[in-house]
Amino acid sequence: MREILLSPPVVMLAYLAMGFGIYLLARGWAARGEDYPGKHQPYACGEDLRPAPIKLAYHSFFRLALMFSVLHLAALTVSTLPGRGLFQPMGLVYLAGIGVSVLVLVGEEET
Repeated sequence: MREILLSPPVVMLAYLAMGFGIYLLARGWAARGEDYPGKHQPYACGEDLRPAPIKLAYHSFFRLALMFSVLHLAALTVSTLPGRGLFQPMGLVYLAGIGVSVLVLVGEEET
């Protein structure tokens, strides 16, 4: 019986039930605020905050994501190379190529 009660699924369900109970208890104790028109607006020192125009430009994000992917794959590749023999200079040449590709990805973007 003890193994069943201490199994991960049963313990997870017990913690979820306990967390939900704490949530309901705290919700009952929480102070109620009055609703008014600006309650959910961002605070801007008493000024009307105009939303900024939306610019959906993910180009720089994808370049950064590609750079991190290249660096992680380079670290994985170099870390699995043997330390002696022909592989050491080959790893340095590979890292130099990765360095060039990172410089290209980080370089100035033409607009």
